[in-house]
Amino acid sequence: MRIKKYLKLLLIFLVVLLGILYLRSNKEKPMKMNNPHNVKGVVSYKRSFNDLNEEQLAAAKRWGIRPIESREDAKHLGKKLVEIKTCEAYKVDSLTHSIPYLVPRAAKLLKEIGENFQDSLSHKGINPNQIIVTSVLRTQGDQKRLRRGNRNATENSAHAYATTFDISHKRFQKLEDPKGYPTEDANPVHLKMVLSEVLRDLKKAKKCLVKYELKQGCFHITVQ
Repeated sequence: MRIKKYLKLLLIFLVVLLGILYLRSNKEKPMKMNNPHNVKGVVSYKRSFNDLNEEQLAAAKRWGIRPIESREDAKHLGKKLVEIKTCEAYKVDSLTHSIPYLVPRAAKLLKEIGENFQDSLSHKGINPNQIIVTSVLRTQGDQKRLRRGNRNATENSAHAYATTFDISHKRFQKLEDPKGYPTEDANPVHLKMVLSEVLRDLKKAKKCLVKYELKQGCFHITVQ
């Protein structure tokens, strides 16, 4: 009986001790606050990113694949397509009307956008976040289903060539601190502004064409 009693007391002592150690460890890790500076964005999203479908379609036809009928067809294109997955540079959203494939040139651009975005956040005093990819390659079947639900969706989309992807300008994925420090949420307005700066610079370097889509809440981007 005495042994059981001692074991019970020892267990309680260990639980209390672990609780104290946990509280102390949290106190030793103050929250990392945002300190935004030099965040300028662009003068106008609409004027700065107004590459129309005709321009993006021309680039898509130059660098992309031939449109495919079904999702199964994408698996037979081999090295012509790269499957994109959530990684350190970006997060791939739940895709409903597209599949996560791009031509290598576009996949490289997407990674560059994600890396440049995170690098800019670090230099501008904003806690780390990822861009979120919301749409990628659309098969002809995907495009037909999309048009049934959205009559405004273009019939001839650059998304069909695996050169084009959409990045949300409303939603971002907060990243945890690698050392376990709690971090303050970043202001979505600041995140959007920093992303616009990254896209503006890449557009000036003639690496991409960009259309700002307000209703869809995304930047529509085609590799150049």
